[in-house]
Amino acid sequence: MSPKAKTKSKKTKAVPASIVWFEIPADNPERAKSFYAKLFGWKIKKFPGTKMPYWHIDTGGGNDTPDGGMMQRQSPQQPITNYIMVASVEKAAEKVRKFGGKVIVPKAPVPQMGYFVVCQDTENNVFALWERNANAQ
Repeated sequence: MSPKAKTKSKKTKAVPASIVWFEIPADNPERAKSFYAKLFGWKIKKFPGTKMPYWHIDTGGGNDTPDGGMMQRQSPQQPITNYIMVASVEKAAEKVRKFGGKVIVPKAPVPQMGYFVVCQDTENNVFALWERNANAQ
């Protein structure tokens, strides 16, 4: 094997920018839980240890399909938010700004799970960046 081939085989694989989580805001979480459970068969249970009430949505899919969360709506126009996996939320947030988007919630931890940043694209759509990190505090 040539030295170039060895170098290429040692490259780390890029983190796929795919949706890994979604978050549904609800004016009435109990009503929303009932709706989605009946419609899709999702199992929705209270998420322990959160500052505000938050529910985990188990979609029933394998590890390659996203689960989600449900929370009390924080503002009248709060949309469903998709979380997209990135290697670094800080680097990805820089790119968001570079390409004309905005960071509307700066880097925040989810202890022992990772970090997120909430952004807005050039069309005013909201999405979040997610970085897995078991050491997040």
